[in-house]
Amino acid sequence: MDFAQQLFSDDPKTEIIEQITERMSTIKRKMTDIKDQIVQTQQMVEREQQRYSDIATELNTVDANLDKLPREDIRDKYREALDVRFRLTTMRGTLEKFESNYEYLETEQKLLSEILGKLQGVEVFGTDEEEALEGDATDRNTANIIRIVQAQEEERQRLARQMHDGPAQSLTNFILQAEICQRLFNRNPEKAAEELNNLKTAASVTFQKVRDFIFDLRPMMLDDLGVIPTIRRWVDSFREKNDIEVELEIAGEERRMESHREVMIFRSIQEVMGHARDYASPTKIKLKLDTTGSATQILIHDDGRSFEADIVMEGGESQDARIQGLLSLKERFELVKGSLTVTSNESEGTLVRLELPNN
Repeated sequence: MDFAQQLFSDDPKTEIIEQITERMSTIKRKMTDIKDQIVQTQQMVEREQQRYSDIATELNTVDANLDKLPREDIRDKYREALDVRFRLTTMRGTLEKFESNYEYLETEQKLLSEILGKLQGVEVFGTDEEEALEGDATDRNTANIIRIVQAQEEERQRLARQMHDGPAQSLTNFILQAEICQRLFNRNPEKAAEELNNLKTAASVTFQKVRDFIFDLRPMMLDDLGVIPTIRRWVDSFREKNDIEVELEIAGEERRMESHREVMIFRSIQEVMGHARDYASPTKIKLKLDTTGSATQILIHDDGRSFEADIVMEGGESQDARIQGLLSLKERFELVKGSLTVTSNESEGTLVRLELPNN
């Protein structure tokens, strides 16, 4: 075959490669644009969702005070709720459309990438054993980072939801109750005084909730007194709030540790017991903290529902929120040369063992 024949036979392949490359560039630009639209729409949906939740809370207060509020105020509030619900539904539909388009383009991009690799004589996932091993390590590191980021975001979402469902809604009720008191001062002073007393009681309850929220977020006594007194206080609060029997055992003297170690011990206990409460429905939890050896040991046993603990030990993937949380915690402990082991079965419940070196 001469050069002209070779050039002629290669032209179709070259042209296809150029067309695929151009299409992939177009897809990449479109995906970037759609990703920006998804982020913006998600933010709008979250804002409208919060606004709708606030209005729902206000409507509950309105329902409880129908005989005290003017009809115009009641009508305006219900119209506002309908308007917000309509916008929220529309935005959710738009978001689903963007996400569907993004997934379609992503699938097309992967397919074109595989075709391009074969046309160019390059395996999509590599053929060199060393590169494959490096790729596996990179994938594991990426997965670890993703889990840590997801854990952080889930914690932020939990705190935001807890703040919204608790103090934020209470403050909304305070505003409405204050408005009711204003309207009653001239017409019915005795009723106004009663409403003010109710407002004072609600404020006291909310204040205690805020204090509990701050303690869960970052207990000041952890810095002042150390991890063991903080754990005792937190266990008492956990027992009271959740109606779960908690047995606490402390082995070793009460001594201060490095700040990051105290935080890690306290947060890991919070996290594991929170997982047990949320996903296992236990009646009893046993917590043991042992600081006598070369490593601090934390043993947490619950008699609730079991799960596939082997996935945690093998570092696998799972959609189970409890497993994802334990995987993330296991990785954090391993970063500081600690360890996490789990056993779980239907007859004995779940035992989580954590070890953190003392030096």
